[in-house]
Amino acid sequence: MAAKKRPAAKASKRTIGARAAKAAPKRKATAAPRGAARTLTVKAGNVSAGSISAGSKKTASTKPGSAKPGSTAPRAAKGSAAKEATSNAATSKAALAEAPVRKKAPSKAGAPKRAAAESGAAAASAAAGVTTRSAGLGEGDRAPAFSLIDQAGAPVSSDDLAGKPYVLYFYPKDDTPGCTTQACGFRDAISDFDGIGVRVLGVSPDSVASHQRFVGKYGLPFTLLSDSARELASAYGVWALKKLYGRESMGIVRSTFLVDGDGVVRKAWRNVRVAGHVPEVQAAAARLG
Repeated sequence: MAAKKRPAAKASKRTIGARAAKAAPKRKATAAPRGAARTLTVKAGNVSAGSISAGSKKTASTKPGSAKPGSTAPRAAKGSAAKEATSNAATSKAALAEAPVRKKAPSKAGAPKRAAAESGAAAASAAAGVTTRSAGLGEGDRAPAFSLIDQAGAPVSSDDLAGKPYVLYFYPKDDTPGCTTQACGFRDAISDFDGIGVRVLGVSPDSVASHQRFVGKYGLPFTLLSDSARELASAYGVWALKKLYGRESMGIVRSTFLVDGDGVVRKAWRNVRVAGHVPEVQAAAARLG
């Protein structure tokens, strides 16, 4: 009988690995020259998930001494720039602090309003032939001569009033609260003034048309004179500087004058308060008898 052949012993994995290593030609590793950039090429499919996204090909170059990702080089640059900007700002601020402060020269164009208004009113009075008196015009002084237009457009002059006593009251503006109360007070007492032969005339810078509306609205039975150029107001010294809520401006100072038949001022009221004023004027007019 033929001898049975022994099955060949299975080669171990270690033996197979050793044989393969001997059979494969040895490859010499070539070292990269110093200082040269090392290039890593990664292809899709050869990298595990989480390192580089699939389907991309990326090359990263690193040089000895170069900044690594996340290094503080950019931060250092930003910090130096910020320090430089702060230093420049401090220098500019110091220069401004040391610079002399220039005072604004007074404007020549802004002439005092008071002088301009007073000179304008005086010139208008002189041109109209009105005798200008000082602001101290008062009792015992001769009443200034005038010629103005009333609410009907008719001229009224001091010559027309000669020989008879009259009341001349100055007010700021038609159809305003205080002026309306004052006008209505004279209106309600007009019969008493007529009874003693005293004429009542109101004066303001309003136009003739404004006076017409004012008279028609409240039924005023006495004369209103339009002193648009402030001629008569300046002559009596009632066109003056006024202060309202801290602001100064030229305007009519509410005032009343009682003139007798000889053209002499018998009584003067300045800075009039409307309440109780008309009865006081009426009493003074009655004493002229």
